[in-house]
Amino acid sequence: MLSIILLSYNSGERLNAVHQLVKSHLEAESIPYELIIMDDGSTDQSFAIAKNLENDFREVRAYRLSKNFTSPYSQFAGMSVAKGDCISPMADDFQKPIEVIVQMYRKWEAGAKIVICHRTKRNDGIMTNFFANSYYWMMNHFSSVNFPIGGSDGMLVDREVADILIHQIKQNSSSPIMEVLKLGFDPVLVPFERPASKTKSRWTFRKKIKLAADTFFSSSSVPIRFITVLGFSIFFLSLCLIILIVCLKLFSDNQLFGLPIQGWTTLVILLCLFNGLILFSLGIVAEYIWRIYEISKGNPPFIIRKDDHQKDDHTN
Repeated sequence: MLSIILLSYNSGERLNAVHQLVKSHLEAESIPYELIIMDDGSTDQSFAIAKNLENDFREVRAYRLSKNFTSPYSQFAGMSVAKGDCISPMADDFQKPIEVIVQMYRKWEAGAKIVICHRTKRNDGIMTNFFANSYYWMMNHFSSVNFPIGGSDGMLVDREVADILIHQIKQNSSSPIMEVLKLGFDPVLVPFERPASKTKSRWTFRKKIKLAADTFFSSSSVPIRFITVLGFSIFFLSLCLIILIVCLKLFSDNQLFGLPIQGWTTLVILLCLFNGLILFSLGIVAEYIWRIYEISKGNPPFIIRKDDHQKDDHTN
């Protein structure tokens, strides 16, 4: 059975259409499935509509989170309640065609544990393209994660992989796709062309920046190592500069490249330089310490609300 996690956030106008699309295609392909609607703290009637679908259709199950935790944690939450033999998250904006999920399911039937779909090209506007391409370039060059060309727009994972993500991986400051790419299992790639979006993205710039920072710092040790290299380099250059200045003071006319060496100027430059480096280094270390602190508190990455009207088979 395939578990589709429908990521719902203020999706009231789309839920019925998405359900009908999933139902018609998967039944035509003879794929057994369940549709888990995971409401991520919507402020409209999304959850009420999801509950109506749950009451009307046996294959639909509706849950809601206690607040808007954002898409990555909504995916983790959906995996924690999914009962399928394989699981695939799905957005409500039709930008990952249902045919792609069918293709990924067939790859899973053929033995793949992880199937990743990725766009063959990106056409989201100049600024969005720039930031997205910059993010994937940084991740591929400075972290332990390698994204496919164009980044990843979705995945389908085997039950074994889903259980690892839920029970063995720290989910704070992370995302399912990033953790999946760390696991190995020889992922199979499915390229596709994503249709243009007809709706405004609900991923604000602030949310995108937070996700980029969380995923980068949780998968890369480059910034910490950069501090070590930077500190050693500055120490070496400072030592050379000290020797040079002492030699000029003792054996020359007190000039450097024809310019007089003034004591207060040298002190001000060195103080500004090292104070800036110290603050910069502390900022990088703080990024890691803050994430360690969040994990050490043991706060759950997501909270699924209880609902007395859920179906009897909802045991999670």
